Amino acid sequence: MKNFYIILGVVGVVGVVVVAFMIRGGGSAASVPVDLPPDMTDSELVDLAQGIVYGDANAPITIMEFGNYQCPACMIFALQVKPQLDLAYIEAGQAKLVYYDFPTAGLPHSFVAARAARCAGDQDRYFEYHDEVYRTQREWSVPNSPVGHFKDLADDLDLDTRAFDACLDSDMHADVVTANLQLGVRIGVTATPNIFVHDGGPPFQKLGGFQFIDVQQAVEAISQN
Repeated sequence: MKNFYIILGVVGVVGVVVVAFMIRGGGSAASVPVDLPPDMTDSELVDLAQGIVYGDANAPITIMEFGNYQCPACMIFALQVKPQLDLAYIEAGQAKLVYYDFPTAGLPHSFVAARAARCAGDQDRYFEYHDEVYRTQREWSVPNSPVGHFKDLADDLDLDTRAFDACLDSDMHADVVTANLQLGVRIGVTATPNIFVHDGGPPFQKLGGFQFIDVQQAVEAISQN
């Protein structure tokens, strides 16, 4: 977490962005950001905005992704780039990936998708579910409500569906997903996937691309220092 305190200090607060969502149907599942305390400090926001770690939490290099489950480019990163990073760096313990949610109003199912993944994470199945949400993105992006699809995915993965459904049909994790979004805004995330690479201290490299070569160059540059 201390890494993000440093990032906030280096990048600075970029201002408040109002992210408006339309109210939709589909049950009682929280599908829009919630109100957070207006005087929340950077450190309090970082504490609430828990990223999900893929790989060895003690790996020396961190690849931070701000992603949106309804974003086609994020689907490419998840299904094509992340496996390459896994083979090249994550399995070896050289780097870890930390995923942060960045659901936006223009992709109106992205907030509940982020919550669904975190409901799966409550059963220690976050990244398995994460991959399936991206893999089936075209199926759930069009209907008025994706909630039924997300529940079906939980069943397909043999999750405890009663616990999953209760989580998704509530407002659980809505505050955390909202904090992820606000944190991304504060550090200058404007599009997804947005990738940062660092080794725990400045300089923090915000990548201009998200292909494997972009991340590879950043990781290798840090490794050689």
